[in-house]
Amino acid sequence: MLIFGLRLIVTDLISKEDLATIDFLFEQDLLDEIQKVGQLKKVPKGDIMIDLGEAISYIPLLLEGAIKVVREDDSGEELLLYFVEFGNTCAMTLNCCLENTASEIRAICEADTSLIMVPVKFMDQWLSNYFSWRKFVFDNYQNRLNEMLKAIDALTFLRLDERLEKYLLDKSNVIQSNQLSVTHLEIATDLNSSRVVISRLLKKMEKQGQLVLGRNTITLKM
Repeated sequence: MLIFGLRLIVTDLISKEDLATIDFLFEQDLLDEIQKVGQLKKVPKGDIMIDLGEAISYIPLLLEGAIKVVREDDSGEELLLYFVEFGNTCAMTLNCCLENTASEIRAICEADTSLIMVPVKFMDQWLSNYFSWRKFVFDNYQNRLNEMLKAIDALTFLRLDERLEKYLLDKSNVIQSNQLSVTHLEIATDLNSSRVVISRLLKKMEKQGQLVLGRNTITLKM
């Protein structure tokens, strides 16, 4: 069963402890509503949370983990837009909810992820009733827009080796670890390059002491 594109693994009631991780974002009345109508989901690393063309029924609030958001062109080439991490949501998802359109992105778990799923039908009501929800939505729009502009700038102005270094550092910051579980092909796909080129650049970075390559792992020394 797919809801919001999720291969649902665990469904739990939302506890006070779960809400405590995001209580700095929302006023108490809204936290009470989130606990009443939301659902807690846990999704393993690598699962596609939402795919292109899917209808969106829920808004995700990240409690733990990270999500990679990509676009795909008509030829199947992917472009990394941004990462979503703790305390945030996907701005492209919010946009689809407001316009009642199908998903235009693919969202993939970068790590084992826990999130609260809020039914879309509450979005407009909460925008009217809760200042903290309006701020949360607008802040996420602004932050994701900034990240997409940075992605466009990197694609336009940076050399591939500079884009690769930025990609690895961004990924490390999102998962809060200097050890990345990722293949050269995955990196090539995200950077719209080839595996051969990415492997060559990674080996060059290893010789320069910036990282250590392992079997489907990269340990950053930067």
